[in-house]
Amino acid sequence: MSQRRADLLLVLATAMWGSSYLFMKSGLETLDVFNLIALRFLIAFLVTAALFCRELRHTDRHTLFCSMILAINLCLVFTGILYGLKSTSAAKAGFLVALTVVFVPLLNFVLFRKKPGMNVSAGACLSLTGIGFLTWNGQFIPQPGDLLCILGALANAIYILLTDHFTKRVNTICLGVWQMGFAGIFALAFSFLIETPHLPSGPDAWVSVLGLAILCSAAGYMLQTVAQKYTVPAHASLIFSLEPVFAALFAFIFMGEALPARGTIGAAIILSGIIIMEVDPWKYFHPRPMHANR
Repeated sequence: MSQRRADLLLVLATAMWGSSYLFMKSGLETLDVFNLIALRFLIAFLVTAALFCRELRHTDRHTLFCSMILAINLCLVFTGILYGLKSTSAAKAGFLVALTVVFVPLLNFVLFRKKPGMNVSAGACLSLTGIGFLTWNGQFIPQPGDLLCILGALANAIYILLTDHFTKRVNTICLGVWQMGFAGIFALAFSFLIETPHLPSGPDAWVSVLGLAILCSAAGYMLQTVAQKYTVPAHASLIFSLEPVFAALFAFIFMGEALPARGTIGAAIILSGIIIMEVDPWKYFHPRPMHANR
């Protein structure tokens, strides 16, 4: 698979995650945080395990260990975001969670000494600026949920880097399936400890859970796990910055929420960052070395 095709698959996965805001808004009306996370990933695990049952026969201990590590990160990501949303605005949370775009190249440099290219740095700055235009309400008054959202973004950045590391060493299908199973088990355990877990009580709640499980988790995370084997973390994090753009688009289509002028400008800036990341315009300004005739 080419890197460009892998990036397109990540765009598709990001679109699926953009739809998750509609499902989560409905699901959290009747389900607690860990209860929703558990249902989401356990159903996703059952679906993907049924589809890839033959592939799972080749699972080894190392794959299971890597899957458990990714599952812990998944739980941290959604715990931070969902609990953060309880004490901060959705617009501010969207901006804070999108700090993943900055955390990925920063952590990649700090942990692995991989200096980002000029196009990646410029694309990250543009994407972060665009997310600010798209989601920030013009004020930043610290609230208890802000730190949780930032920690969720940090956990998401770590998840992207770990996924990049693990997918090059283990079977990607097995990794993708088992991580959802472990995430569901971990979330269910916490739900029994601090909540009262139960099944969805109505058709709307079931639609929300199944949408999160099948579309956003089973399909989305499997696409990410497979595609990240053929691309780089910096590309992945920048593509994921399109998530609020897709969320705004779906909100307009299904809920009639139109973007204000500033939001439209932000979406355009994010897309510009993605284009710069993919095209790398700086290479056209570098003179090509002249080779002697042989």
